[in-house]
Amino acid sequence: MFLGHYGLALAAKRIAPETSLGTTILAAQFSDLLWPILLLLDLEQVRIAPGLMAASSLDFVDYPISHSLGTAGGLGLVLGLGYFAVRRSVRGATLVGGLVVSHWFLDLPMHRPDLPLWPGSEIVMGAGLWNSIAATLAIEFAILALGLVLYVRVTSANYHIGRWALWAFIGVIVVFFLSGTFGPPPPSEQALAVGGLALWLFVPWGYWIDRHRTVRWAESR
Repeated sequence: MFLGHYGLALAAKRIAPETSLGTTILAAQFSDLLWPILLLLDLEQVRIAPGLMAASSLDFVDYPISHSLGTAGGLGLVLGLGYFAVRRSVRGATLVGGLVVSHWFLDLPMHRPDLPLWPGSEIVMGAGLWNSIAATLAIEFAILALGLVLYVRVTSANYHIGRWALWAFIGVIVVFFLSGTFGPPPPSEQALAVGGLALWLFVPWGYWIDRHRTVRWAESR
């Protein structure tokens, strides 16, 4: 799952309008933001296997820290409490924590059975929808579209920059997704990890978008 995580981050504005899009992107994508760092530190492993699945050439050999359900729960609790300490919002903190955990559940239908329940768990899960290009495209774009509709209904652009910053963001993540799905496999695991660090750029982009959009309070309550 890729676009779906951003779709959920966008949709979250409907639940907690005071929480920035940058924060919800950070939470919804925290597992994938952490993963390339752990790869570079050799704490997790991936293997590039062209043809492994129709929509993915990545064999996730070992990633118990970034992509286990137990760790997602723990990280969600930490980020949620951190948000509450800063913002004093129970709703926002609950949303942040829930978005961190949501990453595992959105990945569940897409991955092969490789998602562990906890670090060291022999039980791994995944429904393998990446074996179908059609299913992958339908699910990814459906969640992104729903999230975008909700975000646009709850916020309005202050100036042209608020509109174009949002649509440029959508365009870039769609290009990322399509290039990963239909493009050639990464040249190496190291290159994959380094490239994955680029996902961090979408967090400040989310804050930038939100600074140029206004919440329609009457609609968001």
